[in-house]
Amino acid sequence: MRMHNADETCGIAQAALVLGDWWNVLVLREVARGHVRFDALAAEIGLSRKVLTERLGRLVAHGVLRRSLYQRRPVRYEYLLTDSGTALLPLLVAMQDWGDRWILGDGALTATAAQDGAEHARMHALPGTRLPDGLHAPDATATVLFTYPGTGVDWGDPAIAGAAGCALEHGLFRDAWPTFRRAGVEVRGISTQLPYEQAEFARAENIPYPLVSDAGHEIAAALRLPTFRGAGRLRHKRLILVADGDGIVRHVLFPVTDIPEAVSEALRLALGRPAPEFR
Repeated sequence: MRMHNADETCGIAQAALVLGDWWNVLVLREVARGHVRFDALAAEIGLSRKVLTERLGRLVAHGVLRRSLYQRRPVRYEYLLTDSGTALLPLLVAMQDWGDRWILGDGALTATAAQDGAEHARMHALPGTRLPDGLHAPDATATVLFTYPGTGVDWGDPAIAGAAGCALEHGLFRDAWPTFRRAGVEVRGISTQLPYEQAEFARAENIPYPLVSDAGHEIAAALRLPTFRGAGRLRHKRLILVADGDGIVRHVLFPVTDIPEAVSEALRLALGRPAPEFR
């Protein structure tokens, strides 16, 4: 690609040179989602083997991906993110956030989602997906993950729709924790807040379950989680996933608009209880 001399000192131009085109971005999107082998990438993107080979070669040459041998006969490689590639994940998540809001949405800033929107469809396609490594406990009967925008945040006036309620949600999960534990169910709270912010909140509110920081947006990129920009950073929209003992997502609660009802439903689903009958 020919560049104007002024672009040599422009970080945007240099990043665009590495990303190259639409296909490169989609390759990175799929690697972030865990599709790291050639055939899986070709199937997910719908790209010809010739073009995919070329794109992977470029991304390896730019130091964004690295090849890792997983089979010798015949020789087969996995394509993994380098530190440079991992540093691109916030950019991918920001692109998704922009597309969700301005292309697939109506431009409104909101921490929730429409029932018939793209985010809703994307999240409710997650059942059958394996959680990223480290997010589920191998010895648990089930794992409940809930993403939340952030604790102790001033959402402004007027407040961003759907952003408030994180303290309530944590309080409800904390109160239900003994029931979860007796059933062998693990709980994880996930936000883009920094670890020290989460630790301060956990100490102050006696939170018994782990809080996981996704400040680098690796989890958001892996699961294509819906986000919004509020109080100075990209934040997760409120979502609850229930995974089985193998870390496979079985149930999705999204959007979460009634927090007490959603926590009760997550408990019911994790414990395998039947739905209540309405007469």
